Amino acid sequence: MMPRLYAIVDAQVLAARGFALEDFARELRAAGVELVQYRDKTGSPREVLRAAAVLREVSSSPTSQNRDMGHPSATLIMNDRADLAVLAGFDGVHVGQGDLSPEDARRVVSAGRIVGASTHTEEQVRATELSCADYIAIGPVFATGTKTDTEPVVGLEGVRRARALTTKPLVAIGGITRANARSVIDAGADSVAVISGLLVEGESVEQVARDFLELLG
Repeated sequence: MMPRLYAIVDAQVLAARGFALEDFARELRAAGVELVQYRDKTGSPREVLRAAAVLREVSSSPTSQNRDMGHPSATLIMNDRADLAVLAGFDGVHVGQGDLSPEDARRVVSAGRIVGASTHTEEQVRATELSCADYIAIGPVFATGTKTDTEPVVGLEGVRRARALTTKPLVAIGGITRANARSVIDAGADSVAVISGLLVEGESVEQVARDFLELLG
């Protein structure tokens, strides 16, 4: 079963907000976030691997919350780059429609690692259901300013349709905030992926993440 909250650490979003990667990662860790994706659309492989090393170190560090549970590490997913996921020692890769197919990504990361895939239409959900992908992401559910090449909004009805078309874990993404996250789960998503919704003016990332975890149950 996938964790309800899927935090996405976007290098460009953090840079635009003036937020240090390590600080952001530590707050997610302190909140108890168990699933984290790293996304960097413009960084060089060396830059991505350097950031990945920071995330890996933070994800395995003990906190007051997980100290009594054997220090479980957060599951780390690399966006787009299956090869860098392997080099970084991450737990899996997430591919988009313009990236490697789930089957090709699986060949790179091999068995034992997670492969997730983005979808934006019913046709794509159907195709990905038949693939080797471990989970399917659907979106954008709501309008979002995080990506410049955003697909048309699918809305909660799009989440419901996707749920009816797949038996795989379903991750909803796009414009998800504390105000609407529960409605997305109620529409059939197993997990919500959150990017900008974790960065709220005047509030700590840790507290916002804790709020999400409480709301999502």
